[in-house]
Amino acid sequence: MACNCGGASPQTPVLYQLNLPDGTIRQYVTYQEALAAQQRAGGIGTITLTAQ
Repeated sequence: MACNCGGASPQTPVLYQLNLPDGTIRQYVTYQEALAAQQRAGGIGTITLTAQ
C-alpha cells in the first residue's frame, strides 16, 4: 500500500527560548510555558523562537 504522506518535507521542530538578563536560557515546547516562566521570573526576559 502506498504512503499518503502528501510529499511535504518534514518541519523543523521549534522551541520557545526564554532569555533572562542574568544569562539564564530556558527552552519550552509551547509559548504558554515560556510566558508562564517569564511571569514567574517577574515579567523580565525575552521570548524568542529557536530551531531544535
